[in-house]
This record gives sequence, C-alpha cells and structure tokens, in this order.
Amino acid sequence: MRIIEFEIDGCSDGKMIRDFLREFGVSSSLLTKLKNSDNGIVLNGLFARSIDRLKSGDTLKITINDSGSMPEKCRNDNVGVIYEDEDILVLDKPAFMPVHESRNHQGDTLANVAANYMTGTAFRAVYRLDRDTSGLVLIAKNELSAGKLAGKIKKDYYAVCGGEIAGSGTIDLPIRRVNDSIIKRAVFDDGERAVTHYGAISYRDGRTLLKINLETGRTHQIRVHFSHINHPLLGDTLYGGDDSLINRQALHCKTIYFTHPINGKEMRIDSQFPSDLLQLI
Repeated sequence: MRIIEFEIDGCSDGKMIRDFLREFGVSSSLLTKLKNSDNGIVLNGLFARSIDRLKSGDTLKITINDSGSMPEKCRNDNVGVIYEDEDILVLDKPAFMPVHESRNHQGDTLANVAANYMTGTAFRAVYRLDRDTSGLVLIAKNELSAGKLAGKIKKDYYAVCGGEIAGSGTIDLPIRRVNDSIIKRAVFDDGERAVTHYGAISYRDGRTLLKINLETGRTHQIRVHFSHINHPLLGDTLYGGDDSLINRQALHCKTIYFTHPINGKEMRIDSQFPSDLLQLI
C-alpha cells in the first residue's frame, strides 16, 4: 500500500479532484481503482468523490492498494541495491541473470531478487536488459510510479567493440527479426526505425570503449547496429563478436537519469563497471 498526500495551493483552487490527479499522472484505470476503493480518495480526512472540487489549503490523500503478486523471493549477493525509497527500487543486475521469469528461469531472475524488497505487489521493471547485459534496472513499486516512468528514462550504456571507432556519430538504420530465427535481429529496409548515438571514449589493443545513448529501444539494437557497421561488441557471438577476452556481450547500463515519479526530483543514479569489462578497458 502506498499513501500519497497533496497540499493544495492556489493554482489548483476550484479544480475537480479527477482533473488534479490526471494532471499529476494518475491513469484512468488507476483513478477508477481509487474511486472504488475504501479511502482511495480522501479530502481533509473525509471520503471524497473524484468530481468534488478542491480549495487552496485542502489536504488530498490517495491510497494505492497493492495489486498482483511478486515471484518467489531469492537472495543473490551479486545483485546490489543502488537506490530504494517508497516508490522505486534500482538494482545493479549482473550478467547472465534474466530480468523476468520464464519457463526456463524460475527463482533465479532479477524479479526474484526484487521480491525481497517489495511485498504484495506486481514486479514492474520500467525497462529490461538482455540476460547477458549488466547494469542498472529501475523497478517501480506501485502502479502510479510505473505509469509515470514508462518511456522516460535516459540511459548511458558503455560497450567495448572490436576495431577502432573515432569521434562520435549516429547510426540510423531500421531493425527487424531475421525470418528464420526467433532471437536474432538484423538491419532490413522494412524494419522499425532504430537510432543509436555513440561517442568513442578510448582505444586500446584493437578495441574501442564507447558511450552509447538510444533514441529508440529495439530488441538487441546496440548489438545489431555495431555488428552491421563491422564493429561487433566483444563477446557477442550471436552477432559476430570475438569471445576470446569476455564470455558475454561487453555491454553495461552504467547511468540512468529520470524525474522521480512522486516528488519530482531530478535523479541520476550510477553504477560501477563489472570486473569483466574493467579488464577490457
């Protein structure tokens, strides 16, 4: 359960509660749940309707009840908690760990680790990382936070690719699934638009460290784009990368930027490079 309290100022004087909440970011489905819940919407200590009007100095309170169920709990000392409050959780996912449970992965995922920090609510990862990609994953602890954060996270990825890339640039090439594969993607004229911005950080021993930002979020986008320009990520054997120095794609989500969904604070959260990437750079 998450209780959020608002102190109403003159800017919202005369506004209907439903309009105030919708402007804050409450979805229509969540608003319906609040209206149908005991003490879902309380104004100055009393039950209120969504069509009631606010006055300057009022105290409005909403109670978001937990929904869904978390997977089974699983401790994992390799997963660091980078940030946590009432509304969000940021975990540092190691390589080789899936984000979500599947038929082949039960009890060994990031969702299972997150269950240790949240009770009685669904697992809501705001975005996902590939199983073998390491780095920060932002998890919303309630429905309101999930809705407000979706699609609004800026991420700094770092990758090590084969060969030398100098300067900065943008790869704007469409991607879709390869017809005879359920996993592999490639650049095709009839694919979905995919835009990758990059800047070279350093070059050493035939490999380049890159900082990468995505304008779009296609499956395997970074891996496909750099393979297509003949600079596949080290360790990425699916797309032609050399795995003699690292046994997974050399890709890490190191920094995330976002506006906190409840208090509006601008957030920047960082992680460290994992040891297998450090040896390359």
